[in-house]
Amino acid sequence: MTEHDQDQDQDQDQDQDQDQDQGRDQDKERGRGPAGALDLALAQKTLAAQPFSLHVGAEVTAFGDGAATLEIPVRGELLQQNGFVHGGVLAYAADNSITFAAGAALGPAVLTSGFSIQYVRPATGSRLVARATVAHATRRQAVVRCDVFAVADDGAESLCAMAQGTVRTAST
Repeated sequence: MTEHDQDQDQDQDQDQDQDQDQGRDQDKERGRGPAGALDLALAQKTLAAQPFSLHVGAEVTAFGDGAATLEIPVRGELLQQNGFVHGGVLAYAADNSITFAAGAALGPAVLTSGFSIQYVRPATGSRLVARATVAHATRRQAVVRCDVFAVADDGAESLCAMAQGTVRTAST
């Protein structure tokens, strides 16, 4: 990529950011949040429409302003052979909270285009909490960070995974 191409990409990103800011201003003038009529109740309804999310017992407990929190009660079916919460459950929690946080910024029709996760500690406890926040967004894409915590019976939280994902608006 030449310097000229890089300059053009930066100009396009700045244009997208300005368009996004104008869209947010228009939404505020119309009495809507940053993603239109999205709110916690709609996020919970969307999650409830996902059979796998029902299977793991996930719940959206916070949603809005480019952030989302997903909680999962830990039970025996979610553990691996050594008694820790299975890594796939942690990845699911990160992926879904990332996507919901992006949806709070971009609107309801979004898809994860990729994400990575780093497991930092085995997860034990009574529940998982995945907190995701949009780090950067344009009109069509958001980069989101997520921390996944294992919560003990006494409420103490231990960081067990960190993730980052890219979410794009869905094309029809």
